[in-house]
Amino acid sequence: MKNRGLAAVFSFQNARIFFNTPAWAPRNLPHSISSEVGVMMSLYLSMAAFALAASISPGPVNLVSLSAGARHGLRVAMRHVAGATLGFTLLLVLIGLGLHQLLVLLPWLTAVIQWAGVAFLLYLAWRLAVDNGELHNAEGGAVASFAGGALMQWLNPKAWLAAIAGMGAFAADGEVPLVLQFAAIYCVVCYLSLACWAYAGTCLQPYLQAPRRVRVFNRVLAGLLVVSAWYLVLV
Repeated sequence: MKNRGLAAVFSFQNARIFFNTPAWAPRNLPHSISSEVGVMMSLYLSMAAFALAASISPGPVNLVSLSAGARHGLRVAMRHVAGATLGFTLLLVLIGLGLHQLLVLLPWLTAVIQWAGVAFLLYLAWRLAVDNGELHNAEGGAVASFAGGALMQWLNPKAWLAAIAGMGAFAADGEVPLVLQFAAIYCVVCYLSLACWAYAGTCLQPYLQAPRRVRVFNRVLAGLLVVSAWYLVLV
């Protein structure tokens, strides 16, 4: 009788698990495991949404990706994309492991990063403004270098804020597995987002065959970089 009662309870629990389990979850998993899978999937989707919103929105790194794609083609632009992605991913991991505490201990470091970022953006704007408008020239490709992309992220206060906000939202306790998972997701999303800007730039190439048009395009982007630098001064 006791065995029948246990069997009945077990059957009831199995039925409840089956009907309460989400449609995408495997039916043969215990309810606790399927619930954990659902929670993790929701967490990963939230991480990806945060990364997409922060990466795809216009900013200095995106503008340089667009410019590199338009002036030098996708292959050269992807060097900048790769550098910016890996540079930010490294910053994100270090923030998650406690680097942000350095800004608390050394408040003046925030101002150093801010003004260094402003100076670097103004330098990039100057490079674009004085460019001669020739597509695929080797000198202009230096702006879209791997190291330049990584440096832009480290000198961008908005990148620091995004890293601190993201880690505060998803890995506030500094758990290494969560930090690495968030960084991995952000790395993929950031790379694809910046690649979209670079590809959009290549789509503009048919309209930028004349050096005069390229000069106008470069100066518009230079103006936008100056605006970005001015925004960093205001904040």
